Amino acid sequence: MNEQIPVITIDGPGATGKGTICRLLAKWLGWHMLDSGLLYRALGFAALAEKISLGDEKALTALAVHLPVECHCDDPNAQTYILLDKQDITAALHSSEVSSAASQVGAHPLVREALLARQRAFLQAPGLVTDGRDMGTVVFPHAPLKLYLDAALAIRAKRRFDQLKEQAINASLPRLLAELEARDTRDKNRRVAPLLAAVDAIHIDTSTLTKKAVLERIEAHIKDHFPQWLPPS
Repeated sequence: MNEQIPVITIDGPGATGKGTICRLLAKWLGWHMLDSGLLYRALGFAALAEKISLGDEKALTALAVHLPVECHCDDPNAQTYILLDKQDITAALHSSEVSSAASQVGAHPLVREALLARQRAFLQAPGLVTDGRDMGTVVFPHAPLKLYLDAALAIRAKRRFDQLKEQAINASLPRLLAELEARDTRDKNRRVAPLLAAVDAIHIDTSTLTKKAVLERIEAHIKDHFPQWLPPS
């Protein structure tokens, strides 16, 4: 990694607003962005499509090494879209089945190691904003600014429900709540790269905050502590 290139990490559980904030912050700074969760979702999707057991670490690792995936974000107000072997699979990545698969494949140490170099390759000038669960603890531990976003479980479930509804995807709110809780448990208790806040991360509870309020809080911190990052006025 080139530690001369600045990076901002945003970690936390699902549906806390990490993806939206990552896109908007990257747009404001004029930096690149990485949504690491989509890489794991794409791998989970590919494993399901190829009928690879989610417990077969060796086969999943081989799949991760050669996964023909691309991430694109042309509009910071829209979601990042993912191409797998040149096919847009973005809509499919937000299903409950793929979400569960992503969490399961991400629990394998060799799979995480296989995707580590791919994630670090996103670090390019002028800077990078990342969204994930181990960005500040494992992938970019030397990041000068680390953020950890969280929110109440019920609020996160309702956000995910509304997101799926907007995409015309049928979902059950009680089921989403149970799935988010189960994923939190898996992510926080896996042996390698568990979900936790870096010791030097700034915590932001987004339960009652709008995305504008969260972004303004982060922008104010950057202006006070990292003015060299600010885009030209």
